[in-house]
Amino acid sequence: MGEKMRPIVAVTMGDPAGNGPEITVKALSDPALYERCRPIVVGDAKMIEQAKGFVNHPEIEVNPVSDVADAKFRAGTIDVYHLDLIEDVASFKLGEVSAEGGNAAFQSVRRTIELAMEGKVDATVTNALNKEAMNLALAPQGMHFDGHTEIYATYTGTKKYSMMLAHHDFRVVHVSTHCSLREACDRVKTPRVLEVIRLGWQACRDLGIESPRVAVAGLNPHAGEHGLFGTEEVDEITPAIELARAEGIDAVGPCPPDSVFSEMHGGWYDIVVCMYHDQGHIPTKTLGFVFDREAGSWKAVEGVNVTLGLPIIRTSVDHGTGFALAGKGTANALSLVNAIDYALRMARGKE
Repeated sequence: MGEKMRPIVAVTMGDPAGNGPEITVKALSDPALYERCRPIVVGDAKMIEQAKGFVNHPEIEVNPVSDVADAKFRAGTIDVYHLDLIEDVASFKLGEVSAEGGNAAFQSVRRTIELAMEGKVDATVTNALNKEAMNLALAPQGMHFDGHTEIYATYTGTKKYSMMLAHHDFRVVHVSTHCSLREACDRVKTPRVLEVIRLGWQACRDLGIESPRVAVAGLNPHAGEHGLFGTEEVDEITPAIELARAEGIDAVGPCPPDSVFSEMHGGWYDIVVCMYHDQGHIPTKTLGFVFDREAGSWKAVEGVNVTLGLPIIRTSVDHGTGFALAGKGTANALSLVNAIDYALRMARGKE
């Protein structure tokens, strides 16, 4: 990508029964976004057209295309790489789990990955899909995916990958994600911890941080207290940190999980390696998801999900499909805007 060329960013529609189409229209209705990139939605143009009415943007033109080269990439127009996925928009039920909605979300993601692997787009950003709906659609084909991360890994042939969550400069990366807590403890092994330290360090480098500082959280209370509350820190985590440091990575730990996130928030570290799903998700979402008690509504639902280790760029909103909000036009698009901007940062870092 040349310095003056705005990256092409493919944005998936998400599950059409959720608020993905509405969030997409809101985000792409901002002319300033087109000064930073050339966005194209991958999904069903009919659902994007419907969403215009929900969010009161009748002036927006929806431009269905079958080739990225045919996109207009101009403010006031939402280009949609059209996949005819919803048979009848009028009868399609919003806010409900369905195989049709799950299939639409999955096909949008798969085509987006293909476009990136073919070099037709520079980065990909995903709206939320419903895992139950998706697997309802995939079951007859003998297929199953836990979520976006596994779909991307499969269709890019990636073996070593991890999930990173970010709220501005607050970043966490995970040794394990979608498995039971009991299984997560068993997955804390030196090779995997080292692998995730490397992925987190490289992600920070891709974001333009010259010398990333990587904190590695412990698994047990107080990071095990030298074996008093568990031996994973001594047996598995510390050896990984020592190997990473031998490679020139500024990694510290094992750090007590109850304080390391406050330290990162204070600027001590650029990223924290977390041992399991909730260890990283809870602090990140506590910062990014802000509920206004007096107004009785969400003031902010922010956060970006990034899949590390892929040959292509993938970021995502860090919230669900919002079935309860579908069709109301009230969903906040800030998380999608942030996800697009994070993708652009990573695209610039790879130039």
